[in-house]
Amino acid sequence: MNLVSLFVRRMRGLNSSKNSVSARIINIATLAVSIGIATILIALSVSKGLQNEIENKTGIFNGHILVTLFENNESKISLLPINETPLIREKFLNTSNVSRFHPVALKAGILKNKFDFEGILFKGVNSDFDSTSLKSFFIRGRFPNLTNGLSKEILISETLSKKLSLDVGDKTDVFFQNDLKNGLPSVRRFTVSGIFLSGFPDIDENLIYGDIGHVQKINKWGKNQIGAYEVFVKNFDKLEKTNQKIYNNLPPEINSIPITERYPSIYKWIALFDFNVLIILVIMILVGLINMATALLVIVLERTKMIGLLKAIGFQNNSIRKIFLFNGMVILGKGLFFGNIVGLGFYILQKNFGFIKLDPATYFVELAPVKITFVQIIFVNGLFLIVSAFLLWIPLKIILNINPSQAMNTR
Repeated sequence: MNLVSLFVRRMRGLNSSKNSVSARIINIATLAVSIGIATILIALSVSKGLQNEIENKTGIFNGHILVTLFENNESKISLLPINETPLIREKFLNTSNVSRFHPVALKAGILKNKFDFEGILFKGVNSDFDSTSLKSFFIRGRFPNLTNGLSKEILISETLSKKLSLDVGDKTDVFFQNDLKNGLPSVRRFTVSGIFLSGFPDIDENLIYGDIGHVQKINKWGKNQIGAYEVFVKNFDKLEKTNQKIYNNLPPEINSIPITERYPSIYKWIALFDFNVLIILVIMILVGLINMATALLVIVLERTKMIGLLKAIGFQNNSIRKIFLFNGMVILGKGLFFGNIVGLGFYILQKNFGFIKLDPATYFVELAPVKITFVQIIFVNGLFLIVSAFLLWIPLKIILNINPSQAMNTR
């Protein structure tokens, strides 16, 4: 093994000669590997970043699991109430993956200023709601104060704010349909306490937050009656199992729906990101390997006399192949080193400066989010190395066909 290392170091010195044909081929192979690993890391970080950002946004504004009556499944508004009981809350608390939950009640209405109006979906929440989860989406103002009696404040989106020329501190009327008053709407006057922007057109076009007590009064519900529970999980990867546990513990008239079923098109779309990254991974590895194989073959052909001499003095074919394979792995390692610098450099720059922007109407975000873990970086580099070591062993079979006497007599 010491002799193998000696020849590997010797060949590295010969390969670095600018006058050799192999030097240029090696530089091209190194560049191909660098571009390949950099492309994979960039694609992986952007893909995981988008997935994480979209999952977070949909979860924050809708909950990971919606617990409601079966009659409310197909409706965006709360048609029939659930009696909020300590028993149901206890079932949530006893489910290991549940991080938090809160009651909600949804009511359709019309938000009106002096000259115009827009259809809205009023989401009523109480003091259990974690308003800090929306803090990163605030444009200005604050969340309505729900601790001192029935609040007359609302949080609206920037989209509604622009359409109706409303700002923080402005008063506005909301008209709610009221089936109990012969079709005459119920009117509530609110003060805009804050403005948010989610980046989701479906949310920003109509969602506003307010006190759940208004929905309860308009619908003639009791204080312990709500439309649904929004449940949040700690580990999104265990969403399906957690939903099944919750469903099994609920009364028969109550259903639990994971967010992946409520918004299937969004989650099927972001699932395609993994497939796209897989395609890029395969293509870049193939490109890198083809260039590495070409470089190794050129090196072998340039070193035919050396191979013949090594065979003549007793070197086994496997030992000679190891010399060239280790030499190839050194070249590969150099390419991976520079490729990682480029890929991780992109990640750091995008995370801190956000120089790449996206169309929020298509991607639901304005800046391309990035996310990558140390384990993912090790996995990609390790996969590149292992696959390369395995497949590069095959083209080196040409060494088996080199005859020592013929190789040493060539000019």
